[in-house]
Amino acid sequence: MTDETPQAAATTEIPANPEATGAPLDPATPVRLRAAIDALPAYTPGRPASAPEGVTAYKISSNENPFPPLPSVLDAVRSAAADMNRYPDMAVTGLTAALAERLDVPAARIATGPGSVGVLGQLVAATCGPGDEVVFAWRSFEAYPILVTLSGATPVQVPLAAGARHDLDAMAAAITDRTRLVLVCTPNNPTGTTVGAAELEAFLDRVPDDVLVVIDEAYLEFVTAPDSPDALAIHRARPNVAVLRTFSKAHGLAGLRVGYAVAHEPVAEALRKAAIPFGVNALAQVAAVASLEAADELAVRVKELVAERERVVEALREQGWDVPYQQANFVWFDLGEDTAAFAAACQEVGLTVRPYGTDGARATIAEREANDRLIEVAGTFLASRRG
Repeated sequence: MTDETPQAAATTEIPANPEATGAPLDPATPVRLRAAIDALPAYTPGRPASAPEGVTAYKISSNENPFPPLPSVLDAVRSAAADMNRYPDMAVTGLTAALAERLDVPAARIATGPGSVGVLGQLVAATCGPGDEVVFAWRSFEAYPILVTLSGATPVQVPLAAGARHDLDAMAAAITDRTRLVLVCTPNNPTGTTVGAAELEAFLDRVPDDVLVVIDEAYLEFVTAPDSPDALAIHRARPNVAVLRTFSKAHGLAGLRVGYAVAHEPVAEALRKAAIPFGVNALAQVAAVASLEAADELAVRVKELVAERERVVEALREQGWDVPYQQANFVWFDLGEDTAAFAAACQEVGLTVRPYGTDGARATIAEREANDRLIEVAGTFLASRRG
């Protein structure tokens, strides 16, 4: 899941009826475009990393894995590149079979797409239309309101509770007869917090059986919280629960775009029907399978990133930052009106972080030098705030 500019991040309000007008959006053209397009908050890549002369620049705004591709994965991609003149396997047969075996679920329950955001688009398209509603926490993943609005449905944004966590009671109360989909992002992007197993089960007990609940686990591999839910077990027990995952983060395949959902057969079939033909390219399929086969090597890297996350969080808390219980590969700074100033201070020392309007900023756990620099600039910034 990529990032957006500070200007785009601040734009989150969606009109209740974005299709209310049919007039051209731009008087310079007679072409009639959907009014919803004009209402969408932009989702654009973050700025390239930049730094003063003689200083290494680090882009820590996109939650990318700082490690290079695993050697075995890179070898598999190099070999597959010789056939790039051919279309990929539209059924994604090899990867689907590998996932089914690894996750111990029927292959018919696997649906793939170009990154988890691509699969999310399939989920929204398969469940929602004009007049429907989608409930999710806010702040959460920036693509949620965009994809929902594009479908003609209405995004229902439920403010986060204390500690930058999902307010599951408020989310349950927000469900109406128009609700078709509920999104639970755990760990939550951008705040890094998780929902507990018991509270998630209690929440699901309150969700009507005909409403699909998607547990978005893009950062699952980084979770160490002992009370974290077993999403696949919950899925097996509840026909209206689907699980969404990606190869972009821990697996380090962000540039190849491959993700998947685990859903009960009728839902998974609908997702495959809603997919873009040949959406998962051939190199992505090969790389994902190879990455699954290199699970032991991957686990070592994930363990190192988690250790770095804990080191950074501990250092920030010692400085006086109230950092939420972080469970992804980034840290969240609750900055309010100081968000832009903090982002600017980071940029001055060669760190590009991800600001979110006036809510806060997110910084990816990256190379140790980048992490050390983040700790230093954060300490200086906090001291200046205290005067």
